[in-house]
Amino acid sequence: MVVVAALQMGSSPEGTAATLERVLGFEAAIRAANVAVVVLPEAILGGYPESRMSDEQYARYFSQAVEIPGPEIEALAGLAASTGASLVVGVIERCGSTLYCTVVFLDPVRGLTASHRKLVPTGRERVVWGRGDGSTLPVVPTAAGLAGAAICWENLMPLLRAAMYAKGIELWCAPTVDDGDAWLATARHIACEGRCFVVSACQHGTSEAFTGGSVIVGPRGDVLAGPLRDGEGLLTAEIDPAQVVTARRDLDVSGHYARPDVFALTVDETARPGVSYRTDA
Repeated sequence: MVVVAALQMGSSPEGTAATLERVLGFEAAIRAANVAVVVLPEAILGGYPESRMSDEQYARYFSQAVEIPGPEIEALAGLAASTGASLVVGVIERCGSTLYCTVVFLDPVRGLTASHRKLVPTGRERVVWGRGDGSTLPVVPTAAGLAGAAICWENLMPLLRAAMYAKGIELWCAPTVDDGDAWLATARHIACEGRCFVVSACQHGTSEAFTGGSVIVGPRGDVLAGPLRDGEGLLTAEIDPAQVVTARRDLDVSGHYARPDVFALTVDETARPGVSYRTDA
């Protein structure tokens, strides 16, 4: 048995440094609960973009984004090391002159192990964030099983889900800012469909007045903890990773419940930089 957690909180209006300090402030709570994996909300470092931004507001938003690797990532790696917990954290990543909505994976021993960039920014996000590509669709080992992430409405993309199920994901991490009533149904459906544990962490508060709804769901769609609606906090649940195996006895959507003779999915994991340089011999 291991403990997994969703850390529900909001980005500080004072910026990334203040938010990071508040994240680090949960060290004692994470250690006290003996948590193996902690999932934090979408864009917790850097913040969710406002609906309309002037040039001055965008410049400040850009300045609050983090680089990977960078000092903020090192601080998160330190938190993972000091607590013994793997961290899955939503950040706004600055790469050159483009911003990405990204999730970083921090291991308590190895530090930064992987990252995932959101494939399709939604609505107003498209004005601010770039699009990820198939090169950042990792699953990483944790004490709670193979973990991967889908950010907010990526969870509504059936083919993305199919690709992650085929990678053997056992702990589905869903950083989000979606606090709507239907989000709980989405988390339960993914858990039931993928026969995996789902940890969804939502922002709470901030200028957007997000109402939270972080939740932890078992591999048959049973709610184990949450949804958390009454403020910030560390939502925890004790899970048995072996339940994934037994749950997939009667439903393995990328295995015995698949029909490759009827349906096929090709996933292109090639990196797609804006410019590629080639040197001929």
